[in-house]
This record gives sequence, structure tokens and C-alpha cells, in this order.
Amino acid sequence: MARIHNFGAGPAALPEAVLEEARHELLDWKGRGLSIMEMSHRSQAFGEIAAAAEADLRELLGIGDDYAVLFLQGGATTQFAAVPLNLVGDAPAADYVLTGSWSKKAFAEAGRFTNARIAATSEEDGWRSIPARAGWKVGDDAAYVHITPNETIGGVEYHGVPDVGAVPLVGDVSSTILSRPMAVDRYGCFYAGAQKNMGPAGVTVVGVRRDLLGRARADTPMAIDYTKQAQAGSMLNTPPCWAWYVCGLVFRQLLDGGGLEAMGRINQRKAEKLYAYLDAADFYGNPVDPAARSWMNVPFLLGRNELDAAFLSEAEEAGLHGLKGHRSVGGMRASIYNATPEAAVDALIAFLQEFAARNA
Repeated sequence: MARIHNFGAGPAALPEAVLEEARHELLDWKGRGLSIMEMSHRSQAFGEIAAAAEADLRELLGIGDDYAVLFLQGGATTQFAAVPLNLVGDAPAADYVLTGSWSKKAFAEAGRFTNARIAATSEEDGWRSIPARAGWKVGDDAAYVHITPNETIGGVEYHGVPDVGAVPLVGDVSSTILSRPMAVDRYGCFYAGAQKNMGPAGVTVVGVRRDLLGRARADTPMAIDYTKQAQAGSMLNTPPCWAWYVCGLVFRQLLDGGGLEAMGRINQRKAEKLYAYLDAADFYGNPVDPAARSWMNVPFLLGRNELDAAFLSEAEEAGLHGLKGHRSVGGMRASIYNATPEAAVDALIAFLQEFAARNA
């Protein structure tokens, strides 16, 4: 079978070694005669799987005991509601920095449950930059400030964690978590869908500082109540056992491979290589402010839009999958998450060069 390179934005590529191990254990986990998918989440065996995954994630990210780590369902989109329901408490408002489609959706959803205010936005420049911190309007009365450190659709990323003073910072880190070291202690709460760098879709990780627990509204559904889920070890209801297990395999592989510092060096090299080619080629363009370019999601446009369909068709034939840009913005997008190897970036650049030579 020809080698396929997956540039999909999510569900995204998974490490081959993890897929092989999961396949090996699919029908018979550790000689128990049954699959993880058949195993009770209350069993000692699954308890050990869950505990090991949490411990490895804590080690990777440097998460201290002062944070609860939850493995929940519903994707990051459910957290758009869960965050205000759990964290606003008696505060009169929550502040949001808008940098693209996902932060805008988080803001809109929060507005159903609290007074959500726009602290800053880059909508006026077409979501191509990060608003300068000096211009943010963060209220001292805010329950938290919410950011989306990496916008998957627009390819805009914070390079550093903003200082918001005493107000807790909340981040949707879905498409950047585990791609490099993360300053966890700068966040009051962070959340991430698994299907970028952690594992398959179906489980969502939430890290929340314990001093922020206990603020949930009385009408918060128990399945998304952080305090109740923390007390139940994320097993208030049946968790997404298989997805949790695969995430654990990914965490262990990252640790064995040198941790997030090693992963960060690889990801930076992949991104810089691809941007360097796009910048040098007259046929392609990247619309994002260079200071805010994402390491994970690289959007680009062809010199002639009428060639988009041919480009995608020929890329698929060349084994380069998932390059179509999001339907809201068009163009192309290469998502180069952890499990997308450097060889895939090299193959993409070679194809870009060849396609441009034939169509310029």
C-alpha cells in the first residue's frame, strides 16, 4: 500500500506505533481475554489504565496536585458552556479575546450563561493576527479571561501566554496541547479535545485549578460539573474508555521520546520549513501575520483559485490527504500535528514545487 500522509485538522493522524499497539490489544488486553471496549470502567484493570494516563499527562505538562485533571465527553465545544457554568460564580461577567472562529463560538455560547464581554478582537483584519495585549479591556470584575491559543481554522497562534493579572486565564488548547512545553501554571483552567495531538475523538481533557472548583451554578448538569467529576475521578458516568486508553498510549510514547521539549523542536522545524517554502514561492501565499503563524495549522492559497479542485485531486493521488481548507475560509490548510512526520512535510513541499512548476 502506498504511503499516505494525513494533513487533516481533526480527527488527525495518530502515531503509527500507537495504532499498532492498540490493534494488538484490541481483542485481548494484556491476556485478559477481552477488549478495553468490553471492560467495566469500574474494574481494577481500567482503573489502572486511567490512573497511568493521568499520571503520564501530569508528567508531560508539569501539572501539579493543585489542579484537577478530568477526562470528559462532549468535545471542546461542550466546554464552551461548561466553563461559564463552572467558573463564573458570583462574578458579573467573563471576558473573551476573539482571534478566529473557535474563540468567537466560545464567546457566543458563554453569552447564554453569563455576561460575556469582548476584551479584544482581530475580526477587523480577517482573523489574521493576535490583538496586542496592551489593547485588551480586561475587567477586574471578570470571572476569567478566555483565549484560544491556536485557531485551527485560521492558523493563528499565540506564541506565549498573556499576562492577565489576578484574573484567571482560561484556554481552549485543543490544537496546541502536547505540541511543546506548556506553562500550565499560567492558566486557571484549560481544556482540549483529544483529536489533534492526544488521541481519537471522544475524550476531552480539562485541567482546572482546585481553588476554582465549587463555583458551579446550581443548575449545572452533573456530567459537566467540574467539582462532581473531580470527586468521581471523571467516572460520574461511563467515560469514553477506549479513547482514554489510546490517549494513555500517546502520552507514554511522548514521554519515551523525550517529552514535550523534544516534540516542540520537531514541530518548530516542520512549521518553519513549510512557511519558508510558501514565503519563497510566488505561486502560494499565507495570509497570517508572520508573528502569529501557527505551528500546527498552516493555511495557504494558490496563485490561481480556479486550480483548487485540481490541486486537491492531484494531492490525493500523490498520497497527501486532508489539505482542503475549512469551508468557512476556503483555500488549503496543512495541519502538521505531532503524529504528522517531517517526511510528510517534505513530501508536501515537493508536491507544491511540482504543481507550481506545471501551473504557474
